[in-house]
Amino acid sequence: MSQSPDVDEPTREYPAVPDDEQSPAAVPDPPRKSIVARVLIFFGVVFAVIVAACFGLRSLNVLPSFDNPFDSQTTDRSQPVLLQSMRDLSRYVAADGTFQVIVDLQEDRKYVPDWLLNRRILFVGSGTVEEYVDFSSLSGKALEVDNEKKTIKITLPPPQQGDAALDLQKSYVVEENRGLLTSIGDAFKSDTDKQQRVYQAAQQRITEAARSSGLDQRARDNTQRMLESLFTRLGYTSVTVEFTTP
Repeated sequence: MSQSPDVDEPTREYPAVPDDEQSPAAVPDPPRKSIVARVLIFFGVVFAVIVAACFGLRSLNVLPSFDNPFDSQTTDRSQPVLLQSMRDLSRYVAADGTFQVIVDLQEDRKYVPDWLLNRRILFVGSGTVEEYVDFSSLSGKALEVDNEKKTIKITLPPPQQGDAALDLQKSYVVEENRGLLTSIGDAFKSDTDKQQRVYQAAQQRITEAARSSGLDQRARDNTQRMLESLFTRLGYTSVTVEFTTP
């Protein structure tokens, strides 16, 4: 066969080669999620076994106990108690009463709104008042004794009432309202004086209430019964107890 003069070399047509024949078959990678899950499960099981072994050995007192490093600790740096004074008491506490009072104190400024500058505190105070007889003031004529007739007469001063002792464990603030400027001012200064005024108001009202509560008469009756029982055991058949007028 004759060749064309325009063609230098003979040519042939080759069929196209498919892509899968040009590169090796791709191997599918193992799923990464399953591998990570297996690793996590393995470490979780190992950790659980270690924790269970530690608790088991701790229950058998094989391992020493360890304190919680994040547990709060309280350090007491208080100074030793100093004795300031000591005195002898010659009083007989014949009766006492426990009282409760609600103190409602409000401080405000004229022509100033309450939300800006004011203070109101609602305080519940609980305190105890004692009624006692002071034997230290007895004179020589206060005791008249007749040993033959087995009679005795005692003249005592009237019972006295002490000041109210506020019980801070049973006293508490119910509500406290403060204005904006009052709250800012309290942040830069101590509020001790205001607390003391609330305590003093509660003590004063409890002391005043105790005077009309009947503690005085109860103290007289209790003192009389105590002395009658005492001298009757000593062999006296007649015991008379009188109180002087204040």
